[in-house]
Amino acid sequence: MVVDEPATEEHLAKVLQRPRRAVADALRELSDDYTVQGRGFDLRLVAGGWRFYTRPEYADAVEGFVLDGQQARLTQAALETLAVVAYRQPVSRSRVSAVRGVNCDGVMRTLLQRGLIQEAGTEPETGAILYSTTNYFLERMGLRGLDELPELAPFLPEADAVEGESQEGVPSFAPDAPDPEADDKTEL
Repeated sequence: MVVDEPATEEHLAKVLQRPRRAVADALRELSDDYTVQGRGFDLRLVAGGWRFYTRPEYADAVEGFVLDGQQARLTQAALETLAVVAYRQPVSRSRVSAVRGVNCDGVMRTLLQRGLIQEAGTEPETGAILYSTTNYFLERMGLRGLDELPELAPFLPEADAVEGESQEGVPSFAPDAPDPEADDKTEL
């Protein structure tokens, strides 16, 4: 209840000075007991560790108490961008923009600030920064790993077709982006 991210079985075993297997068995047993007893909370294995969650039937009450009028939800654009990163990672901003059909620089900055995505190296051909999802993303989504993401719908276009329309080399109009024509302009 006091950790910022899911606690691994190894860490708990070390802190409790118990064998990892005994800790793992105890965690699974506790999780099962909480479910059988109908507790308002759940102990789940997510993002490589264990964490307490509110049961879905009590989520509205807890959300109302914690947020008390604050709005912390992602916009539709942020959700779409996050989905593209999750399924195509590691992926560059320009490829995410190509899939969405709009510039996503601002949305990507928001997702970075919220800790849902992270830089994951650079693309060898272009030097573009690549992005991937974080463990925090897995935790917030209640997933153990990316393999638990649902399958994409069969009616979506193939990724290769979309990548052909990539906006690599298209200048960004973000406020912090360098102006590619700045060197060609002369003072009047």
